[in-house]
Amino acid sequence: MKARRSAVALATALGLALGLAACETATPYQPLSPHNAVSGGFTDQRLDANHFRISFRGNDMTSRRRVETYLLYRAAELTVAQGFDWFQMVERHTSADRQGWIEPDPFYGPGYPWGFWRPYWRFHGAWGWRTWDPYWGGPFWGGYDVQTVDQYDASAEIAVYHGPKPVADPKAFDARQVMANLGPSIVRPK
Repeated sequence: MKARRSAVALATALGLALGLAACETATPYQPLSPHNAVSGGFTDQRLDANHFRISFRGNDMTSRRRVETYLLYRAAELTVAQGFDWFQMVERHTSADRQGWIEPDPFYGPGYPWGFWRPYWRFHGAWGWRTWDPYWGGPFWGGYDVQTVDQYDASAEIAVYHGPKPVADPKAFDARQVMANLGPSIVRPK
């Protein structure tokens, strides 16, 4: 009976560790789906014969640069998959969802070794100006630690075409060349 409880506890701990490890990974290049091990991914929608809307959403570990790179790569991949040669960015946007929270800081709790001296900061949050004071600020007279997380979401509307790319158009991209240049930096799910 005791061995069975230990096995169940071990399996539960391993499951939680794997789940947390998946949460601490940047979004790989993948379709957006609730069944992915890591959140985020790309979507695309055909608007008409030559226009598509694409997007890439990253999780809180994915940089803005990676989100925008994956969006551009998806535009090139979709262009080639539809039998076209080059695409033009008609419209493009990147937005950041910034979230912040305050956590207790265990270091500056009771018994801090430097006597009455403690660091003190003022910061502006969702509730206006606040202070970070490790002595008076938190539960059990402990302090708070402010955490801020950004999640990026990039979207674009593209037009796709056959033939050689116009040289003078800065919004035009050769799809195969984009895929060749960005391909080595693309991280796919394991």
